[in-house]
Amino acid sequence: MADVKFDKISDTEYNLDVCGFVCPHPQLYTKKSLEKINEGDILNVTFDNPSSKETIVQMIDSAGHDILDDSTEGGKIKLRIEKG
Repeated sequence: MADVKFDKISDTEYNLDVCGFVCPHPQLYTKKSLEKINEGDILNVTFDNPSSKETIVQMIDSAGHDILDDSTEGGKIKLRIEKG
C-alpha cells in the first residue's frame, strides 16, 4: 500500500508524494495539502498516475493557484504549484 508523504522542506516550500495512488486520490491530497499551506508558499507534487494530471491542473486553475513548473521524469509527473 502506498503512503502519502507530505514534508516541509523550508519555511515556504513543501513536498507531496502521492505516487501509487489513482484518481481521485492525488487530486484530493493535493487540495488538502494546499489548504494547509500559506498563500505564496510552494507545493511540489509528485504522482505517477497520468490520468490525475488533468484533474489536478483543472483544480489548481479554478482555485487560483499557479503552476510554476511541470515535468515528467521516469514515469513520475511533477508539478510545482504556488498557492494563490
